Amino acid sequence: MSGEAPAGAPLVVLVIEDEAPIRKFLRAALEAQDFTVVESATGQDGIAQAATRAPDLLLLDLGLPDTDGFEVVRRVREWSRVPIVVLSARGREDDKIRALDAGADDYVTKPFAMGELLARVRVALRHGARGSEGEPGEMTFGDIAIDFGRRTVERAGEEVRLTPIEYRLLATLAKHAGRVLTHEQLLREVWGPGYTSQHHYLRVYMAQLRHKLETDPSHPRWLVTEPGVGYRMREP
Repeated sequence: MSGEAPAGAPLVVLVIEDEAPIRKFLRAALEAQDFTVVESATGQDGIAQAATRAPDLLLLDLGLPDTDGFEVVRRVREWSRVPIVVLSARGREDDKIRALDAGADDYVTKPFAMGELLARVRVALRHGARGSEGEPGEMTFGDIAIDFGRRTVERAGEEVRLTPIEYRLLATLAKHAGRVLTHEQLLREVWGPGYTSQHHYLRVYMAQLRHKLETDPSHPRWLVTEPGVGYRMREP
């Protein structure tokens, strides 16, 4: 988030997309939600616009004519924490993972429903604002309450005993609530850089967390799987 817009000023979304009909479609939908839209048709121009216009969010297509979207994410992440939502071709899970590992905040698959895209945009904007405010003290997800200072978790007012690994996994997901975290990101954050290929660790510990925290562990409300990519803590 740029943090420099006066109160009440519309948020600026930079759309980096080479297909003019999609840009037109996105502009109409975003402006209907009172966003100011800046357009770019190439990766290099998009990077320049991100630097000069200080947008509040980037919507980024991966398939650009001059450079791929992964490079745009990496370049922007060298100097900015602006939320980035990637527009990804359907079924290309490797692309989603690469984009998220490069620093994107979320992805939406093409073809997408505008309602879903706008919801993801709102989540990314909230996450960006929360990140600029520093570490949270407490967070609540339904009847789940996490106190980061005390490193405690309660469900329906009763303390839930978590192992250190379970707590670190839950806390990592909660601090990035609404954002997809890849298997590799979670393994690196929770277990360390030497464990990024140990996907079975995540399956075991996510099952344990769901058993302790979810009303119906087989149909989780909060700790959800993004098939082939990773996991997401739903925003409350």
